[in-house]
Amino acid sequence: MTDYAVARQRMVAEQLLKRGIQDERVLQAMGKIHRHLFVEEALWARAYGDLPLPIGEKQTISQPFMVAFMTQALELKGNERVLEIGTGSGYQTAILAELAAKVYSVERIRTLAQRAMRRIESLGYYNVLIRVGDGSMGWKEMAPFDAILVTAGAPQVPIRLVEQLGEDGRIVLPVGPSEGQVLRKGTKKGVNVRWTDLGNCVFVKLVGEQGWND
Repeated sequence: MTDYAVARQRMVAEQLLKRGIQDERVLQAMGKIHRHLFVEEALWARAYGDLPLPIGEKQTISQPFMVAFMTQALELKGNERVLEIGTGSGYQTAILAELAAKVYSVERIRTLAQRAMRRIESLGYYNVLIRVGDGSMGWKEMAPFDAILVTAGAPQVPIRLVEQLGEDGRIVLPVGPSEGQVLRKGTKKGVNVRWTDLGNCVFVKLVGEQGWND
């Protein structure tokens, strides 16, 4: 029988610390939240492995390192309002809920959104709002955001999301062709955004008006 607490600590030590994840709050959140509860029970034994896993509807839960890497890049201190695009399983959402004041998450697939909300509430996170809609258009009514995290690859940076960033806001997202993207980080200064590339990655498509056609 898998000892999930031990598996989580091993994941943090071997997959995160050794690869340069240094944000202590991110490491604590990754060690605390039960990743296996966000996948089907048949996959629980693999939940803390160094790999993405299927969650149905042709979607995946990202590998732990990528979750930690993207979250660390947001530089969260605890008082932020964060927009997440692509709720998926809700695992990344829960990590953000642990680290920020309020999380707004948009998921285009209703069954995933409903399942994720049940899981997140069962873990005691009540600072999360999830809506079903076109994530590429963001959540204009709740803007501006201190940070935006996009968990699906866009062919180019969705301008609607950038518009919803507050001053000094950070956005992290995969950009590029469907077979492989570059993870990009933007920091908003006035009307300008300063961009840096964080490395190569592969994500499912961001489907929507500012993304890919379904």
